[in-house]
Amino acid sequence: MGSRPHHKFSEGGVFFLGAILFVLIFLSTLIARGEIFGYQDRDGHWYFPGSGTRKRACMKPESSRMSGEEFMQAYQDTIRKASTIFGVDQTLIKAVIKAESDFDHHAVSRKGATGLMQLMPETAQEMQVGNPFNPAENIFGGTRYLASLLRRFHNDTTLAVAAFNAGPRRVEACGSVPPIRETKQFVGRVLYYYGLFERRTE
Repeated sequence: MGSRPHHKFSEGGVFFLGAILFVLIFLSTLIARGEIFGYQDRDGHWYFPGSGTRKRACMKPESSRMSGEEFMQAYQDTIRKASTIFGVDQTLIKAVIKAESDFDHHAVSRKGATGLMQLMPETAQEMQVGNPFNPAENIFGGTRYLASLLRRFHNDTTLAVAAFNAGPRRVEACGSVPPIRETKQFVGRVLYYYGLFERRTE
């Protein structure tokens, strides 16, 4: 009888290499589709390409962004409660959420703002938001912050919204919407959505 042919890899080795190849193909597909925008190290910290900073998010589920109608149905009670507690118009809360994250509770900006109302880490901490990716926590924290800005700017919605984006000190420094393109566009979007949502409730 002839000797058995010598195989370079055992059956287990071939299976292992096949599994690695499958994972690489799967990951490359996700990256191409834009569903992965960060990775986690062994200490649990998340990293984002090009940001140079660590943030608390990585995989973006396909269902993370709801349609406007789905969002209103899911979080109307939360928005109503936040509105009542902090004295902020429900329609304004919805408009800020739409302009900030388009109803995506996993949203993360390059500057590190997170969640539905795009809270910066220091703002989230100040507003006692433990998990900014939790929709209810983010809505309550963001509404509480918006309420403080409305009080600070004597219920001037335009200035409060500008401060939500650029910070209150910048708004106070110039006494109006700061000449910052991003801030001007943000204020315009919020006021547009405010009018749109208001007409829907009439």
